[in-house]
Amino acid sequence: MRQIYPLAGPDLEVIADVTQGQLPGAVTALAALYRNGEHRDRPWLRANMVASADGAAAIAQRSGGLGGPADRMVFTVLRSLTDVILVGAGTARAERYRPVSRARIWSGLRQDSPLPPIAVITASLDFSGCTTLLDDAQTILITTSTAAERARGLSGPARVLTAGQDRVDVRRALAALGDLGYRHVLCEGGPHLLAQLAVAGLLDELCLTTSPLLASGAANRIMAGPTDAAAQPVARLRLAHLLTDQGFLLSRYECVPD
Repeated sequence: MRQIYPLAGPDLEVIADVTQGQLPGAVTALAALYRNGEHRDRPWLRANMVASADGAAAIAQRSGGLGGPADRMVFTVLRSLTDVILVGAGTARAERYRPVSRARIWSGLRQDSPLPPIAVITASLDFSGCTTLLDDAQTILITTSTAAERARGLSGPARVLTAGQDRVDVRRALAALGDLGYRHVLCEGGPHLLAQLAVAGLLDELCLTTSPLLASGAANRIMAGPTDAAAQPVARLRLAHLLTDQGFLLSRYECVPD
């Protein structure tokens, strides 16, 4: 893997599988490139997504088929740097989410911080295919006040937060995570959740892997908003860095404030 913007850098060894003990130099270098930003008044929100060259966010409804070793390395580093992982329930079901395990985190990047919990935004409370999340005391369910009582009945040890009456309000959801002390939030999708966060002006940066594949079909883009959305862009981006490996492009964009 090589940095090609803003300046060409040395090759970094691609290490897709996490190991424990002393951090490899390539992991330390990658973590420095993806260091967290800061806000005083709210958590810093970073999104990590992958898309095909023609813009598809999934193949057969899952994003895993679009990635590669370098993408998986960035995935593990970003998870290792964050305080909490935010995901929509649809993505949690499709990707069969489980609680984060120490075997899949670079512990040396976390110092004494606990493992990042998974925070799931859901109004439906449908956890088909990802029920192990409900068995983990660190999992956070962010739902509506209408569904909160039912959520507490099915969630086991998982924590329940409310944000909105009949629909989850992403501003209140992010504020609730901040109130719990989480200053760095990593959103892993899906496209509808990412669109809501961007439209609300909450997205601070986007890490996007572009896969050297053509997917065709009817897959969503990485953002899927309403069909009557305004013609103006919801955010303007500035390229912070660009890496490449085996045809994959790994870009980090910062959202430019209005």
